[in-house]
Order: sequence, then structure tokens, then C-alpha cells
Amino acid sequence: MTVQDAISLPDSAPACRERLVELQGEIASIKTQIATADIARQARRGALDPQGFHRARTALRFKQQELARVSAHLATLSGDRPRERFKDTLIGVLREHLPDDAWQSALGVARARHVREVPE
Repeated sequence: MTVQDAISLPDSAPACRERLVELQGEIASIKTQIATADIARQARRGALDPQGFHRARTALRFKQQELARVSAHLATLSGDRPRERFKDTLIGVLREHLPDDAWQSALGVARARHVREVPE
């Protein structure tokens, strides 16, 4: 079983946001532990415990992977592009309220501007 299989994703956008906050705290804690161990090592002029360091780095990597997966899942739950959805809604409303000739005229102007602004 891979790490991705072991990560259970929250069912809702608010639950994803809550988990992201938790993960950020856990990641900060692990980074603090690594830094504290390194400072203690420097103070005693000794070697770093390789097993402890490896465990901490592995835990950090797993938390960062989970953070990335939850972030991606949140994007899919949130629709990922609220501006694009708004544009679609606005176009639908304008299409309903404008007469056909005004709609066709507006489409022609928009296409002309788009071609000038974004050449293919």
C-alpha cells in the first residue's frame, strides 16, 4: 500500500480547510523538532542521531504529501475556478436578457477583442 492509499481525504471543503490547518501545524512542529535537534547537536559538538533525523524527515515528507493531496482535493471540491464559473453564469444571464441581435453583436465585439488581445 502506498502513502497515497493510506491518506483519507475529507468529504467536504470545510473539512479539507480544517485538515490543511492541522497539517500546517504538524509540519511546523516537525520542522521545529529538526531544528531543535540540530541546535542541540551543535551545542554539544556531536553528531546528529541519524535514525531520529531520518524518522523526522520521513514524517515531514509524508505530511507534505498529505498537504498536497488535501489541497488538490479541496480544489476539486471548490470547483477550482470560481471566476470561470462566474463568467459562465454572467453569460447565461446576459443571454437570457438580451435580444438576439444585441447578443450576436456583443459576441462579435468580444471575439474581435479576444483575437486582438490573445493571438493564436
